Amino acid sequence: MFFVLSKVLGWLAYPSNWIAVLGVAGTIMLFVGWRRGGLRCLLSGVGCLLLFGYTPLGNVLLLTLSERFPAWQFDGRSPDGIIVLGGSIESGVSNARGTIELDASAERIVAMLELARRFPNARIVFSGGSANLLERPVAEAPFAGQLLRDFGVDRDRVLLEDKSRTTFENARAVRDLLMPQVGERWLLVTSAFHMPRAIGAFRAVGFDVEAYPVDWRTRGWIDAGQPFGKLSAGLARTDVAVHEWAGLLGYWMSGRSSALLPSPRNKTNGAQS
Repeated sequence: MFFVLSKVLGWLAYPSNWIAVLGVAGTIMLFVGWRRGGLRCLLSGVGCLLLFGYTPLGNVLLLTLSERFPAWQFDGRSPDGIIVLGGSIESGVSNARGTIELDASAERIVAMLELARRFPNARIVFSGGSANLLERPVAEAPFAGQLLRDFGVDRDRVLLEDKSRTTFENARAVRDLLMPQVGERWLLVTSAFHMPRAIGAFRAVGFDVEAYPVDWRTRGWIDAGQPFGKLSAGLARTDVAVHEWAGLLGYWMSGRSSALLPSPRNKTNGAQS
């Protein structure tokens, strides 16, 4: 039920969809003779389009999330395993084309392969089912497994979880699959802007992991003052940021995250993550 609700409400969490709704509502109002209300809706839509499309608001919202967890630094102790969250493989397209197609978060896959080579004794866990609500679901995990085999990673090191559809389901399924022991060190690989929600979900299920953020999308806070030169680029950036903030709020309110905006330090046990 939560999955379906999150998808329905998630549609509303994209500012570009709000703009479309305002435009349609304004047009209908004008058509039926509600001129003042229709003009207000249309002008509001145009204002939002310009605000979200050209100003650096999307970068500011995204940077607040992506800068929350710093890049992981090796301290001499190798990890016991690496957990990679899905969301980087276009499974439907991959299935149709017979080849592995990656999306805008392809850095997760690059990091998975690099870490598998860098730490040859670490286990590799890829968690990713299908988050498709309307079409036939095609899980990501089998494609990740194929990619790891193609790059020569020993199958005995690889664990694939292909049922989860949300970040919280990722966390719960991986915890149940691994049954992590005290003292083990697990890295969590996901997009930097998604890391706060992912860490919060893993902490909520009692699995303390270390953040390995990738897919930063920006150069840093210097981009907080950089307007977009293309309307579609600004809208896309704002869509990602607002959707992620909505996800954080929903997870916190439903008890699926340990905090509204988890911090690098787990205040429960003082461990760095």
